[in-house]
Amino acid sequence: MKRLGLIGMIFVLIATAACGNKSADKNDGTLNIYTTMYPLEYFTERIGGKHVEVSSIIPPGADAHTYEPSTKKMVEITEGDAFVYNKMESDEFSSSVADTLKEENVPIVDAAKDVELAHMEEHEEEGAHDEDEESHGEEEHHEHGTQDPHIWLDPVLAQKMAENIYIGLVKIKPDAKDDFKKNHDALIKDLKELDASFKSKVEEAPKNSFIVSHAAYGYWAERYHLEQIAISGLSPSHEPSQHQIEKIIQSAKKDQIRYILFEENVNNKVAEMINKEVGAKTLTLHNLETLTKDDIKKDRDYLSIMKENINTLSKALQ
Repeated sequence: MKRLGLIGMIFVLIATAACGNKSADKNDGTLNIYTTMYPLEYFTERIGGKHVEVSSIIPPGADAHTYEPSTKKMVEITEGDAFVYNKMESDEFSSSVADTLKEENVPIVDAAKDVELAHMEEHEEEGAHDEDEESHGEEEHHEHGTQDPHIWLDPVLAQKMAENIYIGLVKIKPDAKDDFKKNHDALIKDLKELDASFKSKVEEAPKNSFIVSHAAYGYWAERYHLEQIAISGLSPSHEPSQHQIEKIIQSAKKDQIRYILFEENVNNKVAEMINKEVGAKTLTLHNLETLTKDDIKKDRDYLSIMKENINTLSKALQ
C-alpha cells in the first residue's frame, strides 16, 4: 500500500509538468507508445509496424512484481501517445498509472479486455493439491480464487490480446488501419502456429505433469490438459507451507519427475531445496514478463522464446 501511495504522490508532483509538456505530435506521425510487460511491447510493435515506437517501462531483467517506475519515467509516460497494459497484471503500479493517464487524456489500451481469466486457488498453485482440511489451517494465509494474469503465455489468449491492441491502435490512428490489419493478421498466424506446436509436443509426451518454481503456467495446464505443480504461488513471494513442500517432494518421487523447471528472472530458494531433495535435473523456462540483457544481445523475441519454452516443456514431460 505504501508503494501505491508513493506512486500517487509522484503523479501529483509531475501533473503540472506533464500538462505543460504535451507537445505537438511528431512530424512523421509516429506514435510514441508505452507498455508494461514485454509481450505487450512485442505485440504492439508487430501490429503498429512503422507507425509506432514502443517502449516497455519495465527495464530488462527487472522483477515485474516489485518494480517501481522513476519520476522521470512517469513523466515520459504522460507525454506518450498511448499506454498499453494488462489490467490484471500482478504489479501494483500499472492500474494506478492507467487511472492517472485517463485524467491526462492519454489513450489507454487494456490488452486483457474481455479475456477470460482463470481463477487459481493459491494452495493448488503451490503444489499442494490437498483435500486434507488440516492444510487449510493457520498456515493458509494467501488469498483464494486469485486471477492469474499470465495470459500472454497462452497463444490462444494472446490472440485476443493482439486483437485488443489492434482495435486500440486503429482508434488512435485510423488512417493506418490497413497496415495495422496486415500486421495483425501476420501476428495471429504466428500465434496459431505456436498453439499447434504446443498441442503436438504435449500429445507426444509420456507425462502430463510438470513441477515449476512459480505458478505462471496455469494456462498451459488448462489449455493443453496438463497438471502444473507449482512450488510458489502466482507471485514468487507466495511460498508453500512445510506440509505442501513435503507433498511436492512425495509427488515428484512417486511420478519419477526428472526435471524441475526454474525461470530466467525469478530466484526461488525453496525450489532449489526441493530440487536437491528430489535429485532432479533443472531446466529453465522464460515467463516473458521482461527480457533479460542476454535476450536482447541475442535478438531473442516473444516468438523465439516461446518456441524454446515449448521445447523445454516437452523435455520436462519425458
